[in-house]
Amino acid sequence: MDELLKTNDMVMISFVEALLREAEIPFMTADQNMSIVEGSLGIIPRRILVDSDHLQQARRILRDADVGHELSPDKGAR
Repeated sequence: MDELLKTNDMVMISFVEALLREAEIPFMTADQNMSIVEGSLGIIPRRILVDSDHLQQARRILRDADVGHELSPDKGAR
């Protein structure tokens, strides 16, 4: 799985999860249980991961939703 985005913004996480669900793109939100370690302060960023087969489609969906600035760098665009 590849990192689509990494953020502390829980509203952004929820929005992106909704976009991916609507597009039927499988994803995983990593590091969401780290709040136990950090004391629920939101210090540790959460990551949304998608399968590499769906990465470009997911990136396009986020750009179309005007949140492309939140995307992690595209490792395939070197």
